[in-house]
Amino acid sequence: MSPALASADDLERVLTEARSLGFLGPGPVPPQIDHARGFASMPTRTPESFLDLGSGGGLPGLVLAVTWPDATGVLLDAMRRRVDFLEQACGSLGLAGRISVVCERAEVAAHDAALRERFDLVTARSFGRPAATAECAAGFLRPGGELVVSEPPEDVGDRWPAEPLAGLGLEVHRAASAGTRFVLLRRSGPVGTGIPRRTGVPEKRPRWR
Repeated sequence: MSPALASADDLERVLTEARSLGFLGPGPVPPQIDHARGFASMPTRTPESFLDLGSGGGLPGLVLAVTWPDATGVLLDAMRRRVDFLEQACGSLGLAGRISVVCERAEVAAHDAALRERFDLVTARSFGRPAATAECAAGFLRPGGELVVSEPPEDVGDRWPAEPLAGLGLEVHRAASAGTRFVLLRRSGPVGTGIPRRTGVPEKRPRWR
């Protein structure tokens, strides 16, 4: 199957398998696909490269790979079982030539020269708290690159304060609103060589709460 032939039915079939393996939530798959497509509406330009942080069962990464047939991408996850599934899914959907799957912690992968500062876009769905998500994502972004994060359905106030974000080289470009539960951040400054901190520290000692 070539990438052009990966249909909506193919995608739903693969993601239904992911749900059966416990890699997606228990709800119906089509609404989860629709939510994943929301990530594609947020960037200010179509990315040439993207990384899906904590890709899990492939949302939004697989959906974005099908949506953007000219983009290259990396699906990053720390669990071998999920990575094995994602590799099979990429083969089934005809994505293997331009989408790679990496089994590693984000805190480690973000210091890999092959991945650091390489991506136009990073996406995060249920990866972690805002501070940990921003810290783990920052090192993957090129200058001017963008980070899209899904937000809770309820309004929980300002989760992305400007000052600590600036310390990661990031700024909020578009905040979540009643019409869209995503936030768009942009890399606007340098990212320190020690960002992210070692494995587990961004979550255990967040830069803000």
